[in-house]
Amino acid sequence: MRHPMFRLVAAVAVVSTMWGVAAIASQKSAATMAAAATRFVDSLSADQRTRAVLPFDSEDRLRWHFIPNEMFARKGLMIKDMTEAQRRLAHDLLKTGLSARGYTKVTSIFELEDILQVMEKGGRFARNKDEYLVAVFGVPGAKGNWGWRVEGHHVSLRFTIAEGATRGQLSSSPMFLGTNPADVRDGARKGLRVLGDEEDAARALVSALPAELQQQAIIKAVAPTDILTMNTNDITPFPDQGVLYSALPAAAQAQLVRLIEVYTSNMEADVAAARLAKITAAGLGRIRFAWAGPIERGQKHYYMIQGPTFLVEYDNTQNNGNHIHSVWRDFDGDFGRDLLREHLQAVAH
Repeated sequence: MRHPMFRLVAAVAVVSTMWGVAAIASQKSAATMAAAATRFVDSLSADQRTRAVLPFDSEDRLRWHFIPNEMFARKGLMIKDMTEAQRRLAHDLLKTGLSARGYTKVTSIFELEDILQVMEKGGRFARNKDEYLVAVFGVPGAKGNWGWRVEGHHVSLRFTIAEGATRGQLSSSPMFLGTNPADVRDGARKGLRVLGDEEDAARALVSALPAELQQQAIIKAVAPTDILTMNTNDITPFPDQGVLYSALPAAAQAQLVRLIEVYTSNMEADVAAARLAKITAAGLGRIRFAWAGPIERGQKHYYMIQGPTFLVEYDNTQNNGNHIHSVWRDFDGDFGRDLLREHLQAVAH
């Protein structure tokens, strides 16, 4: 059996040659999404379609947040307002953008709302696993720009497709997943840790670093109270901090790749391959990892992974270190900005 480090490093080496393959894969994913979105839209009544389908240039396409609906009004059609057949079609659409692992994570986050409802005993939020909204922007199809979104408390997913399924230019960020509780400590689901991999892989990395590199990686003794970018629409890279991939020993480099793969593997395989191809082409050696807070499990902590093209932020500080926020951002690609710019330039030409 091959050593895990060999497998991970070899996988990245393969991905680095996959630009053409990733483009074809994105085209395939875009076509699959268009077909699923069309089936979903076609199933809606006129009233439902008014809520679920919005113009592609709608300002709402660029609005996003991860807080409850009561605190942030969202457009779209709630799952609870769909028929059972429509719910299945909405979930079919969701599956086109997520791996089996990612789909399980997202639907488990939905179900955490029911656990919160019991824990909070009738608090100020609805806490209903069906209060997530699906929205389609523009007209899904072989041509033109369109997109779709699933959003609610602790879930914000969106996909932007430029030039339709013909070229399949596809963006998948921002992508936010959160859990409260991060570790279910009571009840029938006791022991459930939906984002446990996101926590454990990072802690394994920082804990195994040699003392000098660990000191460099840990940028603060106290973790910030939330992800620093929050729901900012447009972000820029943070100043250089933490430890560089190129400075790590081989085993730690493999662990950092493994941590990045925890995030990319939430996406459907073609989308994940495109993400990995992009960050690998920009240079693995330029990726930085930074940690804040104690490294012992159960303590409040935070980390970030930043490369030339992307940023991952993770924070577990609320509810005494039992409430996770995690996000993937693309510096030039959030909401498909880079793809849409290329499209406009091509049309002008």
